[in-house]
Amino acid sequence: MTASAPRTVAHDDRSSGPTGGIDRGTVLAMVLGSILNPVNSSMLTVALVPVARGFHTTPAQTAWLVSGLYLATAIGQPVFGRVVDIIGPRTPYLLGAALTGAASLFGALAPNLPLLVLSRILLGLGTSAAYPAAMALVRRQADASDHDDARRPTTILAILTASSQVVAVLGPTVGGLLISAGGWRLIWAVNLPLVAACLTLGARRLPRYPRPAAPDPIDVRGVALFSATLTLFMLFLMDPTSGHWYLPVLAAAVGTAFTVTSLRTAHPFLDLRVLAGNVPLLATYVRQFLAYLSTYAFLYGFTQWAQASHGLSAAEAGLLLLPLSAAALAATAATGRHPTAFGKLVVGSVLQILGAGILLTLGATTPAVLLVAVGVVMGIPQGINGLGNQNALYVQGDAARMGASAGLLRTFMYVGALTAASANAACFRHGATTSGLHQLAWLLLGASTALLVMSVADKSLRGVGRQAWRGPASSLGLGWGGGPTGRR
Repeated sequence: MTASAPRTVAHDDRSSGPTGGIDRGTVLAMVLGSILNPVNSSMLTVALVPVARGFHTTPAQTAWLVSGLYLATAIGQPVFGRVVDIIGPRTPYLLGAALTGAASLFGALAPNLPLLVLSRILLGLGTSAAYPAAMALVRRQADASDHDDARRPTTILAILTASSQVVAVLGPTVGGLLISAGGWRLIWAVNLPLVAACLTLGARRLPRYPRPAAPDPIDVRGVALFSATLTLFMLFLMDPTSGHWYLPVLAAAVGTAFTVTSLRTAHPFLDLRVLAGNVPLLATYVRQFLAYLSTYAFLYGFTQWAQASHGLSAAEAGLLLLPLSAAALAATAATGRHPTAFGKLVVGSVLQILGAGILLTLGATTPAVLLVAVGVVMGIPQGINGLGNQNALYVQGDAARMGASAGLLRTFMYVGALTAASANAACFRHGATTSGLHQLAWLLLGASTALLVMSVADKSLRGVGRQAWRGPASSLGLGWGGGPTGRR
């Protein structure tokens, strides 16, 4: 197999090699595609204030830059995931990368805030394809292998989560440096070389899976109703006031229509019968929501407060999060190859509770060492909560719908992120003040406590990793082209 020719997989979905190993070029393509979404989410944390100043708007208005991407992503992830399940991962991956490149160029040149928001919506859609494609590819390769070791994709799952987690926490630092070097428009332009790498590697390395003779049709009506339901619900989250009472009512009505349609459709977009019967998977989705509600509320709230009330520049606010990045990286490296979920989620939720408590003590004159300390405390959960939920999903999800299941996991992640953005806008309605930060801390405390309770109460989590991937926890799982364990 040459580096320039995409691999073709036989009709039984077996890889071209005897072990089902995934080579390094393919892994790199999956990682680069998957980090486009978190890097665009996190870099914006330090750009909201400069964008508001540049367009002479308020923080409440620039919050649409956050909300637009999250709304598009929450819808796009399961939609792209279902397309991946039907036609394979390669084509959706390449289409998503191309759309991301076009949206990035559009945003870098946008003359006003509304068009900048539109670029973020397109970015959200474009960056929604890679993660479901990667998860589906890993599961297909593992299920196609005759080797037990190849069914334990511990390392690749850890790499996918670790790269996204690390990029998410490094994003504010990189974003601050970019803004200092050339202004906030570089936050969009920096995507272009990443997209070029994704298109090149994706075209060369991602395998071609032959389509089945009679593929399931795409449930267009289900997609439309799901999108409308989620849009109405999330629009209410953006401004949950009594004047918008009709939005959740409409969301409930459209959601009912979606449910009825899905139950009557032979090949629905989301199989609600299967989903309703999989209680552990539903619990994983809720935990994902709670984990990322806390994660993004802290990232956006803390960095805005540090600039507006503690007097830091965008670059300084980004550098302040370097200890958080280091803590997340260390936690991911230490636990990534262990396919368990219970311990990660319990430790992560406890540390988030501790971090929320520290936030309640912060003020405009708080010493820098305490700001660094809260970043370290909050960094560890950002490195392990996503790993725990992803490991649980891999075991709990239906292999034939792994793309849609993985996409829905990201949907709950970004519903949590959008809820966090809404909370930030509400708490900082009159600016990123210390009192607003303390209000946000109480939200983090409640969400983290709920995450802890759900994790401890879910007995099925204790079996994740031990039942699904038997053998040493340090196994490298899917190989890097040199055998089932990656050893040459």
